[in-house]
Amino acid sequence: MSVTILIPARYASSRYPGKPLSPLTGATGVDRTLIRRSWDAAMAVSGVDRVAVATDDDRIADHAKAFGADVIMTSSDARNGTERCAEALPEIEDADIIVNLQGDAPLTPPWFVEGLITAMQADLTRQMATPVLKCDANGLRGFQQDRRAGRVGGTTAVLRPNGEALYFSKEVLPYTEADWTDDTPEVWHHVGVYAYRPTALKAYMSWPEGPLERREGLEQLRFLENGHAVHCVQVEALGATFWELNNPEDRPRIEAALAERDIA
Repeated sequence: MSVTILIPARYASSRYPGKPLSPLTGATGVDRTLIRRSWDAAMAVSGVDRVAVATDDDRIADHAKAFGADVIMTSSDARNGTERCAEALPEIEDADIIVNLQGDAPLTPPWFVEGLITAMQADLTRQMATPVLKCDANGLRGFQQDRRAGRVGGTTAVLRPNGEALYFSKEVLPYTEADWTDDTPEVWHHVGVYAYRPTALKAYMSWPEGPLERREGLEQLRFLENGHAVHCVQVEALGATFWELNNPEDRPRIEAALAERDIA
């Protein structure tokens, strides 16, 4: 099956304007922009036929082209990354699987995405899939610190026994106020990567934005609100720190992880 990774990127953001072009310092002290580091993460994934940045902004497009990226221009009407990927479909007609690697997740290990692709290849009935990572003590603490500080941090997923998503939220679900103990309920960190069949992206564009999607600000809830299963692929960090760049305050956390993982 032909696989294309798209990196949707927009300049405008209420929480972090210009985020794709913000610099992140790597292990060697070199600054590279967020979109460049997301591109590097995508290029490290095996079994992929094409990687492209999907954007509506000339500043992002020009910068991406300057470091050698393939760029697909989309409209400014796209409200989220999934809509931007759907708009790019005419430019990737040969793709059987489209992976949305969001441009704020430069720490995404390649095996997260490879596991997602394998899951889609193994079951042709799956129309959409996304990875989830079981929180350890540090991960749960990061979620709790963000919420207590009034910041919107990462996203959690609640799973059905069969691995399908029951719900996604920017709150820490299931609720747990205490610090980590052996009795703490399982908390799954949703990794912001999606794999779709072209038919799923086309269906997504035919549905209106739902109240849960609007309330949470989570694009994947549109699938659930329309009765469309989202398969969750459980992945393991294998010692690699994972976090998204959600707020300016996340920069030190991301840069520390780049240094820890010796990413230049």
